[in-house]
Order: sequence, then structure tokens, then C-alpha cells
Amino acid sequence: MTELVGRTPAGLAPEGTDQARGSGSIESRASWVAAGLTLALLSISYGSPLLAVVGLKPIAEDLGTARQVVALAGALTWLGTGAGGIVMGQVAERIGMRLTVMIGAVMIAIGLAISATGNIWAILIGHTLFVGLFGNGALYPPLLVYVSRWFDRRRGTALALISSGQYIAGMIWPTVFEQAMAGYGWQATMLGFAGVMVVTVPVFAMFLQHPPAHPTTFESSAGNRRGQVLGMRPNTVLALIAIAGFACCIPMAIPQGHLVAFCSDVGIPMAQGALMLSVLQGTAFVSRILWGWMADRSGGLKTVLVGSACQAVAIAAFMATQDEAGLFMIAAVYGLGFSGIIPAYVVAIRELFPSREASWRVPTVLFVSMGGMAVGSWWAGALFDHFGHYGPAFVSGVLFNLANLAVVGFLVLRQRRDGAFRPAFA
Repeated sequence: MTELVGRTPAGLAPEGTDQARGSGSIESRASWVAAGLTLALLSISYGSPLLAVVGLKPIAEDLGTARQVVALAGALTWLGTGAGGIVMGQVAERIGMRLTVMIGAVMIAIGLAISATGNIWAILIGHTLFVGLFGNGALYPPLLVYVSRWFDRRRGTALALISSGQYIAGMIWPTVFEQAMAGYGWQATMLGFAGVMVVTVPVFAMFLQHPPAHPTTFESSAGNRRGQVLGMRPNTVLALIAIAGFACCIPMAIPQGHLVAFCSDVGIPMAQGALMLSVLQGTAFVSRILWGWMADRSGGLKTVLVGSACQAVAIAAFMATQDEAGLFMIAAVYGLGFSGIIPAYVVAIRELFPSREASWRVPTVLFVSMGGMAVGSWWAGALFDHFGHYGPAFVSGVLFNLANLAVVGFLVLRQRRDGAFRPAFA
């Protein structure tokens, strides 16, 4: 970010940091303040993709279109966010994090206003370009890189904390949106949340500070003199991590994108379905700090492997019952399992590659992963429209999850063979 490049003299840490006191660490109280502000920002901005999730059924009915088309809007939001992270990450390097976040908030509001016009093409364009590409793309991926530059010892915990903004949003906004849509309609609800974005997000963004400079040396135990990572070309490792992210995010998107509609289909009221989604996101929030703690101690790749295995078991369990109490329990367990996966990918990249490459490697993996979220959300809707129920979607989710486990397991074995864990400076 501009906060790091060109504004902080090399090797000079802000006054009061551990690094300035000679401990060798860049972490300080200011690091956790930056993480807290980022958590607040993402807790608000991540409400925007949930509007299409909660309103999936009423929007499809009002517009007289197939459910998969509305689900596609949510899917393209994820895809746009991933692509936007690559673009807006470079923008943030030039203009700074504060202005980038403010631009993102305005873009999300514009996208929701366009979507509220009540045309399916307006929803698709508004969500893809504005809510996704220039909106959340300017927030989530750049903010992950931004916070990662504040930490070196407890980076996994910090990234897990800020990524929990997605689950705080999931706890708060679905019930709010469901009640607002019941009383005022989905279009007014979108416009109302657009106002929330432009009023609140810039206030938090004003307090974002410049991160400290990292040490310029980089000695990675994952590499060797030939510049390899895990005994392979660096870009090959990055591609495998991206493929793994794509495969695990397809099943990850299915319950998050279709749980409310799934509950309604099996006779559970939408209000209860929205509450179930909040429970899923709530347990994900509670467990994410535990996953971050694990990433700090076991490394990013091993944390991805364990989290993905838990997700595979939980996604398979959705096929076991349509009982309301049983689904609440499965949703809670699912939230506990999948929540640490995406931050662990970021930790793995920061462990294996130099800090100077984070601004493009992290958004690249997030783009491919969010492409998996996009495909998963649309794919589940397409399978529902074809078969009339969500069973095949859950089956396909299990299969993609198994593919993810195979790729990540291979990388973990390579890591153990090389005796590699993390670089001396990341």
C-alpha cells in the first residue's frame, strides 16, 4: 500500500512499536487498533452480498426469473470481489488505504442503487461491477494485505480476527434484512443499506494509519538457492494453492448462498432460515480465532488441510436431515469447520513468499477462490432448477471438497519432506 511504500523510511518503525524498542518485531498496540478498525469495516461491507442471499426467493418471484439467475448475482459479486482485489490492490499501493476504502463504499452504494431499480440485468451489473469489482474488491483483499503488514508473530490470529467481519455481518444482517424486506420490500432494503455504507464506512476509514516497514531481508526455509518453494517453481506452488482454494470455495458457497431458500423449500419459515444462517456465521466467528491460533503454531497449509476436512464432513451432513433442529445443529457445526480456511491460505502465502509479492499473490489466490464461491453459488442454483431439490448440490460439494483435500495434502507432504515451515521474515 502507499502507507508502506514511499511513506515510511526503510527500517524505521513508528514510535512506540516493538520494533522501535529493539525487539525485532513490528507488532504493537497500533497493530491491533488497525485490525480492530478493519474488522469494523468488513462487518459492515460484508452485509452487501447478503442482500441477494436473503432476498433470493422474493427477488426471483417478483422478477419472474429462475432462482439460479438471482443466485448468479451473488456469485458474480464474489467473482467481482476477487478480480477487484487484484486491480484495487494496485490502486491502494498508489493512493493509500483510506481513500481506496472510501471509494469502495461509494461503489457498493451505487451498485445497490442500480440493483434496486428492479431489473434482473441491473441486479447482475450492479452486483458484479459495483458491489463486487470496485466495491468489496477495494475493501477485502487490500485490507487483508494491509493488516498482514502490521504483524509478523501473530499474523494468523490477526487475519482470522479481521476475516471474522464476514461472520459478524452474517450474524447481524440476515435477520435485519429479512424483517426489512418483509415490511418494505427488497428494493427499499437495498437502498437503505446503500445509505448505511456511505455514512458509516468512511468514518472508520479515516482512522486507518500507515503500517510499519518490514525488514528487507527474506530468508525462507521453504525455498532454496534456486528460488524454489517446496521444491517447485514459486508460481507452480501458487497455482496449486489457487486450485485448492477454488475447489474448497465451491462447497463453501452452497450453504452460505442457499440456506435460507433451502429451509423455505423444506417447510421451515424464512425467518428461521435467516436465523439459521446467522447461527452458521456466528459459530464461524467464534471458531475463527481458534483457527488463527492454529495457523500461527502449525502453519497455513496444515490449517487449511484440517479446516477443509471439517468442512467436507459438515457439507455431507446437510444431506442427512430436513428436520429444523437437526439443520440448526449442522449449520452450527459447518460454521465451526470452514471458518479458518481462507485466512489460512493468506498465512500460507505470506509464509512461502516474500512480503513485497503479497500485494499481487494474495489477491490472485483470493480471486480464484472467490471464483469458486461464484461457481458454487450459481451451480447450486442451477442444480436446484434442474432437479427441484438441493441434494445433488450437496453431493457435488462433497466431491469438490475431496479434490481440495488431495491438492492441499500433496502440498503439506512436500512441506514435511523439505522440513519447511515459515520464512525468517515474512
